[in-house]
Amino acid sequence: METEAAESNLYFTFGVIADIQYANVPNGLNYSRTRERYYRNSLCLLRGAIKEWNEECVAPKFILQLGDVIDGCNSQIKASEEALKTVINDFTNCVAPVHHIWGNHEFYNFDRTQLQQSALNSKHLEGDIVSGNMSSFNVKPEINNDDSEAFYGYHFSPFPKFRFIITDAYDLSIHGRKKSSKKHNDSVQILKSNNKNEDTNSPEGLAEPNLHFLGFNGGFSQDQLEWLNNILNFSDCNQEKVTVIGHLPVHPVSSGPICVAWNYNEMLSMLHTHSSVICFLAGHDHDGGYHLDDHGIHHLTFEGVIETSPGSQAFGTVYVYEDRMILKGRGRTPSRVLRYREKIN
Repeated sequence: METEAAESNLYFTFGVIADIQYANVPNGLNYSRTRERYYRNSLCLLRGAIKEWNEECVAPKFILQLGDVIDGCNSQIKASEEALKTVINDFTNCVAPVHHIWGNHEFYNFDRTQLQQSALNSKHLEGDIVSGNMSSFNVKPEINNDDSEAFYGYHFSPFPKFRFIITDAYDLSIHGRKKSSKKHNDSVQILKSNNKNEDTNSPEGLAEPNLHFLGFNGGFSQDQLEWLNNILNFSDCNQEKVTVIGHLPVHPVSSGPICVAWNYNEMLSMLHTHSSVICFLAGHDHDGGYHLDDHGIHHLTFEGVIETSPGSQAFGTVYVYEDRMILKGRGRTPSRVLRYREKIN
């Protein structure tokens, strides 16, 4: 793995980290009270990851922070702003720009308007990193501060023929939007019709195919799916290799059954119609996971920093080549070779 990563035909590299969930509080337990969470130590692991990225022989082009950067408990102790400031201050030490994805814990701490105005809005990094140009094709604007129904999404090309698309897995969610918004009310109805529990975070009594209809999950609206479809049409025509990124996994084999997006099947069906898609990166499931689906798309779920014990690690660097990506994992994150489909039409 190390030898392959050092080959001269390397195009570029990027770093990935998920579910940091920092809080300045003592260790606690997860929702099911089966795993320890290391709230303060997560910051130490982030610092270790940044140090390693900064010292790599080939500097990463960018970093993907896959969501849940601070824990929801910060809201309860009125420490959301301070916790976010602490984490962002550490990210500023990174030599590479950081793309931030929004997860459920972002919405436990902030509403969408606050997130749009925060350091977690990395949409200014949209476009072509090589030339500095924005994409030449038109798509619906993703973020409009005056639109209460807007979603958070953008795309960028760090290297010719490669594109990365940031998606909003909580576009449909019971968190983050005003209760008067259509998407909020639609989300409440979706959840209520599939989960009768008073505590919608509880899977008690649920069975397939409804196990994932939980309050801490969310989904993709039709307007976001249409936006994504338009970008992928462009990428298909231009023979690009596309990695799609979201906080929630979209393949049930790549994570635990309760951790996928509400309408993962719609997203998956759409991705399967595009020859350009090579990979979907996600967080959320702290155990991580991987699946190569029958259309040749790699579904990679990154292990969560928050449940990684002191002395270990949970992050990776991805080395991108013409025919494959190589993930060099650290600690709980295993290394993998992700080969592209043989032919991109």
